[in-house]
Amino acid sequence: MAASMAGTCRYVSLHGSFILLRRTRLYLTLKSKFHCTSPAHNGLLFTLNKRGILKNSFPEDAAQDRLPRLLQSGAQTVYCGFDPTADSLHVGNLLAIIGLLHFRSAGHHVLAVLGGATAQIGDPSGKTSERERMSAEVVEENTRSIQESIESIFTNHEVHFQDRSKKLGTVTVLNNLHWYKDWSVVGFLSEAGRHLRMGTMLSRHSVQTRLKSPDGMSLTEFTYQMFQAYDFHHLNQIYGCKIQLGGSDQLGNLMSGHEYIHKVSGEEVYGLTLPLVTSTVGDKLGKTAGNAVWLNRNKTSPFELYQFLVRQPDAIVEHYLKLFTFLPLAEVERVMEQQRKEPEKRLAHKRLAAEVTKLVHGKEGLESAKRCTNALYHSSVQALEEMSDEELQELFREAPFHELLLEPGTTVIDACRSANAIPEGPRGYQMVLAGAVSINHMLADKPEQVLIPKFHILSNGLSLLKVGNKNFYIIKWLSL
Repeated sequence: MAASMAGTCRYVSLHGSFILLRRTRLYLTLKSKFHCTSPAHNGLLFTLNKRGILKNSFPEDAAQDRLPRLLQSGAQTVYCGFDPTADSLHVGNLLAIIGLLHFRSAGHHVLAVLGGATAQIGDPSGKTSERERMSAEVVEENTRSIQESIESIFTNHEVHFQDRSKKLGTVTVLNNLHWYKDWSVVGFLSEAGRHLRMGTMLSRHSVQTRLKSPDGMSLTEFTYQMFQAYDFHHLNQIYGCKIQLGGSDQLGNLMSGHEYIHKVSGEEVYGLTLPLVTSTVGDKLGKTAGNAVWLNRNKTSPFELYQFLVRQPDAIVEHYLKLFTFLPLAEVERVMEQQRKEPEKRLAHKRLAAEVTKLVHGKEGLESAKRCTNALYHSSVQALEEMSDEELQELFREAPFHELLLEPGTTVIDACRSANAIPEGPRGYQMVLAGAVSINHMLADKPEQVLIPKFHILSNGLSLLKVGNKNFYIIKWLSL
């Protein structure tokens, strides 16, 4: 984390059932309440809603009166959470991080809480069956990996996107295992269980859905909302946190936290939910749906993230520019106007891809994505030459990688056979003669041609061998 960032970073995950307040009603409420107000804290809710980042509020009247007054009174503490059920977050989680970044940019303090404890329980929200049990060791490793990713995103935002004239709030990354590890089962149930009501817990949409499923619902999953509620209470007591962010499928868990805090301390707390990021066919983007685009580089490279965004349908790109970038809305409109004039250039898509890739992977990650794009889609030899071994392996993730000794007189056919890229014998030889092989995007149809440095072998010691239309092989040449 950059030295200028106050506090340390950690992560969270919100969980709950699905109860919707109409976005249209929220928009009209915010518009009438905040459109002409000048305080920055008031304007934040209106801006977030106008960008499409806000979906629901709880209590329902909070967006109309109490929450705006609270934000106007001074810097507040806002929390959001992420359960480390995998070793990386994905694009579906990114909007929650962006929500925290908007609050931090407005001078509020943010808490990102990783669910080192709750990941071992399992959130039933949106699930059709119980999550496979995870060991404490796996959860700990996942937590470490996700923490690095979130800290990197906060740093990238501060370096590349933050208005230096504005005072940032602090960011603190926590692990909820720290406040559960010393509890006994009896002690925790005695403390927390008495403040929640079975009828209310049973009425949650996530619970009802699972109870009606063939497998039913385990007691472990059922208690998840109790842990979620206690998290909010703990953060309220220790950090003065009064606002919780989460996906719209987490509203039930958020309501449980509100109920718990209201009964224990009588304090007023609030919840804001964010829309779920879905695919073009309406599926939630995430690991459960099997379509995750990951935020960690070792699972989804900067190039793959960039291309995922460049390929988004025209109809959704303006919406994504508002959700996932920090471009002023007037700038978004200018970009879309350019897009409408020259749609074939896909300027809006490229701007979206550049902004998000730089947020997630930094400036170097964006440059890497562009190098890979030029190397693959524009057959740029210069881009290939500038690529590192890591980038080549990311770009051609499924391609075999060979380290071969470069002996004097090594020929095209020698390279192909050493990389196991062609069949043995006459058939492989004929493939080369027939023009089925290229090296570094250049036709290599002379089997006995000795490899030429800076032509067949780039200055970085690499050769990209292609056989047919889509079979790639990466060769790293080692000198004698």
